[in-house]
Amino acid sequence: MNKLIINSLTREKRFALLKNGRLERLYIEQPGHEVLVGNVFLGTVEKVVPGMNAAFVNFGGEKNGFLYRDKIPAYVLDRGSKEEKRNRSISGYVHQGQKLLVQIEKDAAGTKGARLTGIIELQGNHLIYMPSGKYVAISKKVGDPILRKRWRDFGNSIKTEEEGLIFRTSAITASEAALETELKLLRQQYKEIFLQAKNMKKPGLVVEKDLFYEELSDEIERMETAEIVLDDQGLKKKLETFCTASKKEVELYYHHQDVSIFSYYGIEKEVDRALKKVVWLDNGAYLIFDEAEALTIIDVNTGKFSGKGDLAETVLETNKLAAEEVCRQIRLRDLAGMILIDFIDMKDSRDREKVLRRVEKGLAEDQRRTRIAGFTDLGILQLTRKKTKNSISEALTDRCQTCGGTGKVLSAETMAFRLERELWEHRHADHDAVLVSATRAVIDVFSGENNHHRSRLEDTIGLKIYFTVQQSDKPEYQIRQLGTIKELSEKASQ
Repeated sequence: MNKLIINSLTREKRFALLKNGRLERLYIEQPGHEVLVGNVFLGTVEKVVPGMNAAFVNFGGEKNGFLYRDKIPAYVLDRGSKEEKRNRSISGYVHQGQKLLVQIEKDAAGTKGARLTGIIELQGNHLIYMPSGKYVAISKKVGDPILRKRWRDFGNSIKTEEEGLIFRTSAITASEAALETELKLLRQQYKEIFLQAKNMKKPGLVVEKDLFYEELSDEIERMETAEIVLDDQGLKKKLETFCTASKKEVELYYHHQDVSIFSYYGIEKEVDRALKKVVWLDNGAYLIFDEAEALTIIDVNTGKFSGKGDLAETVLETNKLAAEEVCRQIRLRDLAGMILIDFIDMKDSRDREKVLRRVEKGLAEDQRRTRIAGFTDLGILQLTRKKTKNSISEALTDRCQTCGGTGKVLSAETMAFRLERELWEHRHADHDAVLVSATRAVIDVFSGENNHHRSRLEDTIGLKIYFTVQQSDKPEYQIRQLGTIKELSEKASQ
């Protein structure tokens, strides 16, 4: 049975999907590092680049976003032929200083700004509504061509020429009246968004999505049966309502243990493992992960595994086992972009084909779009995976100041959230104060503005928190002592 473990009690929101006791997916969202994909902004065109058929748009972020010509409503709604539109410059569809609504398609990463679209998508329970989409599509999970045609015809009958609709899988079991009602609500929602943006004087956020809850609900939608364990009573009630409405056979449990939920189920160790460069396989072989901005390289090594047969058999068995773990690690680490897998060299093309089948099977259930290009002449398997957010490594680590960026350490934010969770486990302790030694950056993140977060946690766990500043080149903390307020206040002031 599937088991979903949700840790949302503290500021860092996380959930983990276990299948038959094995971790298959990890999702982490930190304050300040939220995924912006799906958010709607009012933007101003800063620069139009005809040579790239694209424009740079200021939407209120740190970097300008990138908008391609074919994602501009005026281009999509142009009644000219494909050839005429293709030969027309982007300058004919948008100009510098123009204001327009944009939606984030892909978050900024490294030196690249966010990728934008002017074709706004509003999601309903059964429909995705595009005010300027101009087409009707059906979920790919609906395979029956007759059924697809029926719903496409229905979609064209209820939308205007300019509008676009995507029927989600759940739409197939809904009534036509329910879909028409939902479309009216989505149209009204867009009108409200448009009016809100019209009254804004400068670029900025118009609609913010709760991506953590959306990811969570989408994960539950994909499961036929599941057991959900979580540490937040408020979220439990919200999911109970959602699961009842979705008619999902799920069991929800509240985590009562003092130890944090991820530690209790052994997931904290998997988070640490997902940040390591080397991953050992059960047979003694190992994988090495090298993440760069442009691509990720995964190297397969036989390690301690020597096998019982000939060399070719040993290599094949190692590569097959590695292929399964590589696919799992790609999902856990949320790797994306170009990925190169350097398997141990296989002379026989039939062995390569067997390994390729393992990779295809391992990525078949991946919710991200992947494309496997095949083996190069040098025996390296090439694939791409759609990127919509930062990988686990990018989200949880910072460039190390000591080594000049050649390695990574856990960020001050991550260490502060870990300290918060560790202190939470002491909420029933027979003490009234705790002394913590930490670096200044960790203390600042932990305490929050005007000590707001620190005071809130003190009230919640019933412990007065004292800090002493430690010097270190990387974010660190240690819980030094539990005791009385008088005893620890004196130590903190020394």
